[in-house]
Amino acid sequence: MIRLRRYGDAGQAFPIYITVVGGLLFLAFAYFAVGQAAANRNGAQTAADAAALAAAQERRDQLAGNWVRNVLDPNKWQDIFEGDPGGTLAPTCGRAGQLAARNDARLVDCDPGILRFSVEVETNKSVGDSVVPGTENRQANATATAVIEPRCAFKLPAEDAPAETLPRLSCKGRDWDLDPDDLTILPKPEDLFDVHLAD
Repeated sequence: MIRLRRYGDAGQAFPIYITVVGGLLFLAFAYFAVGQAAANRNGAQTAADAAALAAAQERRDQLAGNWVRNVLDPNKWQDIFEGDPGGTLAPTCGRAGQLAARNDARLVDCDPGILRFSVEVETNKSVGDSVVPGTENRQANATATAVIEPRCAFKLPAEDAPAETLPRLSCKGRDWDLDPDDLTILPKPEDLFDVHLAD
């Protein structure tokens, strides 16, 4: 009688064991799906950050080039540092799309401001098949904004100063005393403007 009862108890425990193991496997697959989604989301955010920064850096380079072309006319400097060079700037959303593609995503939206670029991207890959319904065709989306900030300040020469006098350009960490007769050494774009992701 005792042996039969012992085997009977074992037989009753087996279905419980199977249920517990099945539940643990389901949880493991669910956590794996969550991990896949998180990795996809991180990939989308990386692509968005890269796209926004690329667009802003290209605009920074355009502004810096415009400043170099107008270096002998300090009256135009402030407008250039504020993002208004007095002419049409080339669009930079194409560059954002290139960087999104390099990170296995596509550019969904690009909003170029004067000194601010906002983008939205969508990953090319979906989360994939999982125990969570509907994930097999779902891509991750992310947004990012990059800003351009001038790094330099200056004071225009006094009215009685010689016409060719250029102001000292004080950029963060360095002062530039520009010689109108020798403009071989000029600030680089990264000396003139800072590009970073918005907080």
